[in-house]
Amino acid sequence: MMKTLDRYADHAYALLRIVSGGLFLFHGAEKLFGVFGASQPAFGSQLCFAGVIEFFGGAAIMVGFGTRVAAFLASGEMAVAYFQVHWKLQMDPAHVFPIMNKGELAMLYCFLFLYIALKGAGNWSLNKKI
Repeated sequence: MMKTLDRYADHAYALLRIVSGGLFLFHGAEKLFGVFGASQPAFGSQLCFAGVIEFFGGAAIMVGFGTRVAAFLASGEMAVAYFQVHWKLQMDPAHVFPIMNKGELAMLYCFLFLYIALKGAGNWSLNKKI
């Protein structure tokens, strides 16, 4: 069974990169354009800057172009989001765990994009086509 699963590992990684980049792009669209029920942040604000990283970084990760740089920036942004928003707002020691301070998505994105930054674009990417 392991040989069968190993055969599809590169394709599964490509799907992981594409789906996570696309979902991150939607977070950026929400912030930049005020879609999906969100309000637009002020131009030049930290939230607006986060939206730029999420939208363009998510697109780059999704299509596999400049993937390592985009994923590294996205990972850093999610680390900042976790510590600045989720952990900082809940300085109570009872809220130190991500599930308690609602930071599990930021932490998951942080480590997922760090992995993608280290692994690169892989299959089904523009980097591979160029």
